Order: sequence, then C-alpha cells, then structure tokens
Amino acid sequence: MLFRPDRDDLRIIGYYIGKVLVGLAAVMAVPLVVAVLQGALDDVTALVCGISATAGLGAFLHARLVTTKSLDWSHGMVIVALSWLVGSAMVAIPLYLSGHFGSWLDAWFDAMSGLTTSGLSLLQDLDHLSVPMNLLRHLTHFVGGQGIMLVVLTVMASSGARVSTLYVGEGRDDRIVPSIVATSKFIWLVATTWLVAGTAALWATGLVAGLSPGRALFHGVNIFMAAFDTGGFAPYSTSMAYYHSVSMEVVVLVLMVAGTLSFGMHWELWRGRARQLVDNIEMRSLGVTALVTGGIVVFGLVRAGTFDTTTALWRKGVMTLVSAHTGTGFAFNASTLYVTDWGLIAPAGIVIAMALGGMASSTAGGIKAMRVGTAATSILRDVRRAVQPDAAVVVASTTGRSRRVLEDDAVRSAVTVTVLYLLTFLVGAVAGVLADFSLDQALFESTSATANVGLSSGVLAWSNPVPLKLVYLVQMWLGRLEFMTAFALVGFVYAAARAKV
Repeated sequence: MLFRPDRDDLRIIGYYIGKVLVGLAAVMAVPLVVAVLQGALDDVTALVCGISATAGLGAFLHARLVTTKSLDWSHGMVIVALSWLVGSAMVAIPLYLSGHFGSWLDAWFDAMSGLTTSGLSLLQDLDHLSVPMNLLRHLTHFVGGQGIMLVVLTVMASSGARVSTLYVGEGRDDRIVPSIVATSKFIWLVATTWLVAGTAALWATGLVAGLSPGRALFHGVNIFMAAFDTGGFAPYSTSMAYYHSVSMEVVVLVLMVAGTLSFGMHWELWRGRARQLVDNIEMRSLGVTALVTGGIVVFGLVRAGTFDTTTALWRKGVMTLVSAHTGTGFAFNASTLYVTDWGLIAPAGIVIAMALGGMASSTAGGIKAMRVGTAATSILRDVRRAVQPDAAVVVASTTGRSRRVLEDDAVRSAVTVTVLYLLTFLVGAVAGVLADFSLDQALFESTSATANVGLSSGVLAWSNPVPLKLVYLVQMWLGRLEFMTAFALVGFVYAAARAKV
C-alpha cells in the first residue's frame, strides 16, 4: 500500500478512472441510439445528459492527468474500487432523469446493483419503464458481469502488463492465458458467443410464448444479460413469472449455470476438456452444495405444503434455488418468498445457497465454490493427519488444469474472505433489524445484497430509511470486489489524509 501517496499517485489514479468513465459513456450510447430510433425525446434528453457528464468528466481526467509514473499494485486496487463507485454514480444520472426513482440515491442504488450484477432494485413502476432505460439497466449487468476494468484492458492491448492489477482488483485471479489482455479478449469472446446463442434461443421461446417478434427480441436480449451475467433485473416486476413459459425457463436455467461457471472452466470446455466438469474442485464443491441446499429447500417446501404439484415444486422451488445459488436472483414466483408462505426451512436453504454463490472468476457472487472446496479439503487433510501415525506425511491437493498441492496460504485466504462475508451478512442483518424488520427477513436481504444475488424477502423498498439503503449499496460494492480492493481504497484515503496530499 502507498503509505505516503503524493500528487503523482493521485494523477495516475484519476487518469485511469477517466478511461473507465469514457468506456461507460460509450455503453450508454447504445440505449441512446434506441431512444433516437424510437423518437423517445425524454429518454434522449436523459441519456445525453448522462453521456455528456460521464464522457466529459472522463475526458477531462484523461487529458489533464497524464503522467509518466508507472501503475503499480496499490494504484490498481484504488482505481478499481473508485471506478465502481464513480462509474455507478454517473450511470445513475440518466436513470434518475427517467422519472422512475424517488431520489438520486435510489437511482445510484440501481446503477450499483446493475454493475455488481446484484439485481436488487428501488425503481418505481417497472412495468412502465421505457425500452431504452430497460436496456440501459440490463447493459449494466453485461458490462459489470465481465468487469468494467475489461474495458480498459481490452482497449489498452499494448500495455496489458502495466494494468494487469486492474484485472485482479475486480475479484478475478484466474489468468486463463499468459497475457492478461488476451485473457480479457477471451472473456469477451465467451460473453459475445453466449449473447448470440442465448438471445436467439430466448427470442424463439418468446415467440412460442406469444410475444411479437420485436418484443421477443427485446425480452430475449435483456433476459440473456440478466441470466448469463447472473444479474436478476427483468423487464417486468413479476420477473420470470411474467412469461409462463417452460421452454424459456429451461433456456434461462442453462444460461444461469453457464454464467456461474468460471471463465477458466469455459476455456477448458472451449478446448474440449469436458473431464474438468468432474475433476475440478470448484465443480465438485458446486455440485455438493447445490444438492445439499436443494435438499433443504425441497424438504422445507414439502413440509410447509407450499406447492401441491411436483411441477410447481420444480418450476418455482427448485428454479428459485438455482437462481439463488448461481447468484442470478430471478424470481420464479409472482410474489416474494415470505408472501407465498415458504415457511422457515426453505428460505434458510435459499440463504445458504445465496451465501455460497458460484465459481471464482465468474459473473456470480458469494463466498465462491473455490473457497468452500479449499476449506473442505483442508478440514479433510487435518482429519487424516489426526488419525494417521505421527511419522505419516499427509498431503492434500486440488485438481484443476493441473494438480496443485494445497498450500496453507490458500487456506488462510479462503477462510479470511469467508469470515469477512459472514461478518458483512451479520452487519446488514443488524441494520435491517434496527429498521424494524424481523431477523430472518433482515438476514435474507443482507445475504442477497452482499452475495450480489437480488432475491428479496420483501424488506427492500423505496420507502426504506436512507441509512439502510446505504448499507445495502455498500454491501453490493464490497461483495463484488471481495473486500480487499475496498480495504485498499480505505487505506489509501487514510494515508493520503495523513500525508496531506
């Protein structure tokens, strides 16, 4: 960490944040084109204001803060942490001007939720939100799911070595190929390939469900970005329950699972190494936790008598479990879990699934299967050591693209981040209780926010007190960056204040 940051450090941080803002402004230009084609003048005005402010600030920072100082690790961590805060604040401008938010804070909340692929929302009257604004919300999933730093990494192909720390700062530690820039391009290739295939499948199922060709395409694009990027936004307030389509739910199931797989696993499958679906420690961990939490949810629903048919149990219960475990947050019920009387056991299973999340270096949030697998392997190693003779040597290993010995540092890191997640779940739950919500609902909402899921027990509403909204907003930010990057920003600000920069 920079214990004595100077003005050059501030310049390089501002310079790269400027690049990120210019990239986000380009993203906002996509719904602007749609608004122009539709003749939606109010949306055009809102988007032009947002793009002008974002691109203007980005261009100013980029032009005025040019420096020859090299980008180091501490710079990268601070840049990532600030970019997610500033970037979401700028995306909030057109959302607020849409007239569907009670305050700018509510719009910022939605922008942060979109970029962190959380899916929680304070938007009012979603069913009448315009096409361009709906597209903007879902585009935040697509950009945030891959990582807004990839905008910088992809564009700056000639200096990938200098900005590689930005890649790690976003919670990614899987360098698929030796070059970070090549890795970022592969991630975009995977996302684009799935975009074409997924949108086509959803368009077809939308036609079967009775949508017109144009509406089917609109819904297909948006639902794809929310499913593959494990976001959870939907064009209508009833989420997936709006469509009443089994075929669409099947496609969404495939996309949610694909989104929760790491891009490293996509690389293995891309190269025809399907064996990794069985050998990989994360896949094994994900399979075990899905079976366990699925068993809890099904048992709870059967015991509570929530659904009277196996079909309803699968389409609403199990699909919600998959949505929770993959970090997607789609609701397959027309109302929230507590309104439909899920009892206490089934929601508990959902909370556990949300907390565990998907694979590392994927679009999903949560503690991650790698940390669960690492912790479990470490426990088994210690048990074996306890029952073996003193002279025996017990070595634990994980299997991925190569067989790796389990190091104590890896175990320590996994446990540390897991504890941080658990503490954050607890802090958010306490905040909910202080706002007069029950402990079970408050814990559900807190876990959903921190794990970037988006399912709600009914706690989140535009009428919530400002402090509670801020708690959830910070939780989404911390969960997406997996804490360390945010801590680096706090340390930098403290050091800068002491140095009186």
